[in-house]
Amino acid sequence: MGNSQDHKKEKKKYTNENEDEKKAAKADSEKHKDARIEATGQLTLDENESEHNLHLITIIGERAGHDNLSSSSKTTKYEHILPQLAAIEDSKKIDGVLILLNTMGGDVQAGLAIAEMISSLSKPTVSLVLGGSHSIGVPIAVSTDYSYIVPTGTMVIHPVRLNGMVIGVQQTFDYFKQIQNRITGFVCAHCKISKTRLEELMMETGMLTKDVGTVLVGKEAVEEGIINEVGGIRDAIKQLHDMVERKKADTK
Repeated sequence: MGNSQDHKKEKKKYTNENEDEKKAAKADSEKHKDARIEATGQLTLDENESEHNLHLITIIGERAGHDNLSSSSKTTKYEHILPQLAAIEDSKKIDGVLILLNTMGGDVQAGLAIAEMISSLSKPTVSLVLGGSHSIGVPIAVSTDYSYIVPTGTMVIHPVRLNGMVIGVQQTFDYFKQIQNRITGFVCAHCKISKTRLEELMMETGMLTKDVGTVLVGKEAVEEGIINEVGGIRDAIKQLHDMVERKKADTK
């Protein structure tokens, strides 16, 4: 009788220890997730009924390029994004990619590099414009297979700018035009807007008080053919799950 009670006590102790270990492991996992979000703005969404592993990438603030921006500025560093995109492409575990955008723009070369990387992924990709996707954020927003914008989200379309000293010679203007053509060419290749209409929006003078360009709000970006649909996070995630399912069905 005594041996039976001792056995029950030992079993209960072992069970409690297992539960404590599971709780500790779960706490460590949550801590790791929080640290990853804080450091990179990225997270893998894997707790869903479809059992899909969706990688979330946030592109916020200003796009940092070859120069470091102010420590007080919210930035997305392309040297963090590019290796992660390469890892996603090479991973068998990641099924799709969700891009959340709330950016004021930034370095042209860095923005185009990110956009080109996203557009060349073999995994299904969806973007969602939240507060805004301005300037070089536009190519990133359209680089995915499908794009959404929230009703109050904005997109600012304007010509390219250059910081620092500018030499007033023909070669400088030719270089500006080359950069502009790279941006417009990419945007038009990845959405429904024509180059003529995009350039019209860029050169609009009646909207911005101290600049040329156009601000598109929510459905206006859809009507112009830049974004696919007005929607929110629920729509974006559902669309990505559907795209993953279709791809898996096609590969069977």
